[in-house]
Amino acid sequence: MDYEIIVVGGGHAGCEAAIAASRKGHKTLLITGNVNNIATMPCNPSVGGTAKGIIVREIDALGGVMGEVTDKTLIQMKMLNYAKGPAVKSLRAQVDKIAYPREMLKVLRQEKNLLIKEGMVEDLIVKDHSIRGVILSDGVNITSNIVILTTGTYLKSDILIGSTRTRSGPHDEQPSLHLSDNLKKYGFNILRLKTGTPPRIERSTIDFSRTQKEDGDPKYYTFSHTNQHYYNIYRQEPCYLIYTTDETKKIILENLNKSSMYGGLDDITAIGPRYCPSIEDKIVRFSDKEKHQIFLEPESRYYSDIYIQGFSTSMPRNIQEQMVHSLPGLEKAKILKYAYAIEYDAIYPTQIKPSLETKIIENLFTAGQINGTSGYEEAACQGLLAGINAALKLENKEPLILKRNEAYIGVLIDDLVTKGTKEPYRMLTSRAEYRLLLRHDNSDLRLSPKGYDVGLLSEEKYQKFLYKKEKIYELIEKLKEIKVTIDTEKRRTTMSVFEYLKNPTSSLKEIIATFHLDLDYTDEVMEEVEIQIKYEGYINKVNREAQKQLKNEEKQIPPDIDYDKVANLASEARQKLKEIKPLNIGQASRISGVNPSDIAILLVYLRKYYHE
Repeated sequence: MDYEIIVVGGGHAGCEAAIAASRKGHKTLLITGNVNNIATMPCNPSVGGTAKGIIVREIDALGGVMGEVTDKTLIQMKMLNYAKGPAVKSLRAQVDKIAYPREMLKVLRQEKNLLIKEGMVEDLIVKDHSIRGVILSDGVNITSNIVILTTGTYLKSDILIGSTRTRSGPHDEQPSLHLSDNLKKYGFNILRLKTGTPPRIERSTIDFSRTQKEDGDPKYYTFSHTNQHYYNIYRQEPCYLIYTTDETKKIILENLNKSSMYGGLDDITAIGPRYCPSIEDKIVRFSDKEKHQIFLEPESRYYSDIYIQGFSTSMPRNIQEQMVHSLPGLEKAKILKYAYAIEYDAIYPTQIKPSLETKIIENLFTAGQINGTSGYEEAACQGLLAGINAALKLENKEPLILKRNEAYIGVLIDDLVTKGTKEPYRMLTSRAEYRLLLRHDNSDLRLSPKGYDVGLLSEEKYQKFLYKKEKIYELIEKLKEIKVTIDTEKRRTTMSVFEYLKNPTSSLKEIIATFHLDLDYTDEVMEEVEIQIKYEGYINKVNREAQKQLKNEEKQIPPDIDYDKVANLASEARQKLKEIKPLNIGQASRISGVNPSDIAILLVYLRKYYHE
């Protein structure tokens, strides 16, 4: 074989997959259409956000690179939902669109086991239902033990503006014209999806006096658990808030038939992201709303383009001009790049295993938007897991499969392979039933041991993690021992700081200051300890719920089971079980169309014929 692992695609999934595979010591080739477009951000140049920011922290805890690269290239950082409690708070960074891909390419080029090659993969080399390599558009064959497809939105992609359809990928690049058809040939079911991006405008043509300035947080935050910050909190780039107007709404409604999605093109079958709708969708679906939030966000310190967040559209260019000029402060704005929608092929994700290896071709893995997801963070975490599991398979080791109570990454992958998707999947906190366990603050406590065990998290980072864990335990024990006297209106009470901290209005820092306690710990350790103590009852309750579900995860379903022989299963349940082939009862119970009665029947069958 020419290589052990070939990664196809240089986006966020491809970068994480290639780096993970190479750092695991395997000879890896990354094939991308254009080296200059590695890790680019064709949509919003931001990383993180609600739930997504926790995914980036999880990537870092496992030994991935997105968090570190973001920390080195951000131009603004914010902690979202801080006041709503630890279960939902999440980091979001505005990233420099020039610096981020440049830094990622630097990381890739430092990997000694990784080679980068420009080319377009149009077919696979398959023998006996097992991957053997790839075939490039120029006919060159490259062999490998494993292939990871991370093709993003490049499979038969079309750019849509008004009534025009142009076969093109992002950045006006050549798309992959034949790979998705060849995947069909091998037995994959193909899904057509779409997403969009808003216009970019010239900074100097904006009247900022009509906007509301949105600064970054006056406190240092990092995605990486190394806690090394590279930015100056006093030199963050501001964003600006504005709202749509009655005129905006009027222009959109009068020209709705000119939008690609609403009549401009008749042959659109692709489904767009429900949770990241175009401005046309917002106006139509939320007709009762008087106005919609729009954020003006800088793309880079190297040039003056401003991204109009929340204003995705596929209207003709002349209508886009009217729409932009109807916004406060943008009456004279110059559009530098017009908005567009992009339509592309993906595979139905129920055709992949929880390890991200496909069920149809052995040793073929898929990650990112080819699996039906939307977003850089969702792509990156899949790429990381695909890279790890590809390497583990070469090493004849069990795959790393994260459970729903262990990581948002586990929720995402389980949702994809168990439930599938008919629209670009976006991670939301509401998708995680155990989100109180999946917090920003404890992502390293949850996942660093796993990252170290699979050989990806460095010894230096792991030792730093162990030291932090030791300090958390040490502080908790000290707080149990230290007693303080509290004067209330009715009586004087003496209790441990541990017990006092359970009071919802108490604060560890305030307790330390009030009682002059000699406790010298980092903010990170004190925050973790305070959360663990203050929410102990809730955390224990959720843990008990998770443990109940885990008992079902332990009840394995034999891979050779014939569901046609399981009497009395509902026909829909039988069809779904045959399609998805769940690994265990827990996964089977989460399949849409499989009811509790079907699970009960299945359990009886397993006990009778497999002694499970």
